[in-house]
This record gives sequence, structure tokens and C-alpha cells, in this order.
Amino acid sequence: MLFSELGLSEKIVRAVTEHGYTMPTPIQLQAIPAVLNGGDLLAGAQTGTGKTAGFTLPLLQRLLQSTPAGASAGASKPSVRALVLTPTRELAAQVEESVVTYGKHTGLKSLAIFGGVSINPQIGALRRGVDILVATPGRLMDHHQQRTVDLSKVEILVLDEADRMLDMGFIHDIKKILAFLPKKRQNLLFSATFSDDIKRLADSLLNNPALIEVARRNSTVEIISQIVHPVDREKKTQLLTHLIKQNDWHQVLVFTRTKHGANRLAEQLNKSGITALAIHGNKSQSARTKALAEFKAGDLAVLVATDIAARGIDIDQLPHVVNYDIPHVSEDYVHRIGRTGRAGATGQAVSLVCV
Repeated sequence: MLFSELGLSEKIVRAVTEHGYTMPTPIQLQAIPAVLNGGDLLAGAQTGTGKTAGFTLPLLQRLLQSTPAGASAGASKPSVRALVLTPTRELAAQVEESVVTYGKHTGLKSLAIFGGVSINPQIGALRRGVDILVATPGRLMDHHQQRTVDLSKVEILVLDEADRMLDMGFIHDIKKILAFLPKKRQNLLFSATFSDDIKRLADSLLNNPALIEVARRNSTVEIISQIVHPVDREKKTQLLTHLIKQNDWHQVLVFTRTKHGANRLAEQLNKSGITALAIHGNKSQSARTKALAEFKAGDLAVLVATDIAARGIDIDQLPHVVNYDIPHVSEDYVHRIGRTGRAGATGQAVSLVCV
């Protein structure tokens, strides 16, 4: 089935085609009609499945089809009609980029708001009017407290990577935000895992939802080669340096457990002649954006990241992911190696295990 057969307007299909896509992924094939039906949705989808377009495309279509609540003939400034909550700045920026890409012919206005940058430009953009707002919970609460955002006309709410938002302790902010929204709205919840906490949130938020659960395009085992290297702790950096140089690796995403560990490893790799930068919560937004841009462009050989900072890194055909430190929970391992093996490409996940 083609995108043109899914009930999307010509304006949206044209943007999708211009971006190089004609065939929807399994999550898009199921989610787009479900969202267009107007009901609530609970979707289990890992990163790399195409889930972002799975909700941005029908969201754009729904807004194109409906007249804004309280709209008058002379109204020129749009109100927030769709709200997308994400756990991290990077993911918020990525989702809004998707909205801009697929909505470029629609005339709908969007904005991403998150911490780590000045709030004033965000206030100005909100005053000018926004149809689709993508936000991290903390910064959205800041705007609400300053009365710079009006959520009273939200028609569609999306919780993206809801499991990660709960892991990061955003549940209280999310509950407060829900209280600001109209009771009558469409709710879409996307999560890579279904913990008891996610099930409780879904039960309280969703009304008779459609259920979708989609695996990666191919199974992880088929497209991601997983390798374990036993190593003494003091020789981990030496081994990683050897692997990168010996195999002439480029675009290597390395995970560490701590921010300090990320900084130290990036410094050691640079001393060994391997270009590396670290990204984590203590880095400024401009530094994180710059590092990501250089990594995506291939100008940076290694990006060292903590789990939280890596959310939202979306690079097609990323060849190598390295677990410098093994994560504490299995879900983090799934999220980490899910950065490679995307869009049907093969990838390699390497874990350095202390013996």
C-alpha cells in the first residue's frame, strides 16, 4: 500500500514523496488509519520503526480537516491544537523537524519548546500563534506558570516515548499538564515498552483505545550483529581505540553510564587521534546540537553519550553502537542498540564487558 492510499491529503503526500518515501512502514500502515478515525491509540513501537511519521502524518491531516474550536472568520493567530510531549530536547527537535518536513505545504505552524535555551524566543513564537506544539514537560510547565501558553483548545495529545518520560520522573508534570487540557480530545500514547506504570497511565488517559504493537522492520537478531568483548576495566579505552582504528570505524555511538565518564572517554579518544565529543544533560543545548550535527555529517568519528542524551538521535544507517558501560536495565540495552540497524540497514552493537 502507498501513502497516497491511506487517506492523507495531496499536500501531505506530496511532502512525503519529496522526502523520498512512497511505502509506509508497518507502524505507519496501522497507526495512520487508527489516528484518522479519531479515537485514542496505544502503540508499542521501538525507535527505528518510523513511529514519528506514524503520528505526525495523521495529526497534520486531522488538523487540516477540522475547523479550530472557537475560530472566527477574522481570526489570524492560530491556537495550540495539537500537543506532543517528549522526554528530551533532542527528541522534541526531531519530532518538530518531522512536522515541518511533512507539513510544509499545509500552512500549519509548529514550534518545539525545551529547556537549555532562552525562553524569550519561545514566548515570542507562542504569541504569534502555533498550531502544533512539541514540548518537554519541564519547559511546558515553565510556560504555563508564566501564562505564555494557552492549552485550552488542544484537540490532540501525543505522549511520545512515554516509558522514557516515566523513567525520567515526569509523571507528576504530565498529570499537571493533563489537567490544563480540554476533557474532550484525542489521546495517542507511544511507548517502546509496556511496564506496569505505562499500563496504569494508559488506563487513566486513554478511552477505549486502538492497540498496535509493531516490532522493528526486521528482527533485531537479523539486522543487528551483537558482539561481546570481555576486557579488564583498565583496558577498556585501549580496546575501544584499537577496534575503531583497526576496523576503520566511522560514526560510532558510544554509551557510558555517567556524564563524567562520557567526558573522560571523549578526551582520551581525542588524545589517541580519534575525533570525539560527549553529549549529556550538563552540556548546553548549542553544544549538543553542534555535536549531533557534526556526527550526522560524518565530521565526527565518535559521539559519546549517556542514555538520556541519546534519545532522539535518529541517523539512518548508523553502523556501530558500543556499550562502553553495560546498562542497568534491559530496556536501556534495547534502546541503545536500536540506534543502529535502522531502515532495513545492518548494524553492529558491541559490548565491552568487564571480567
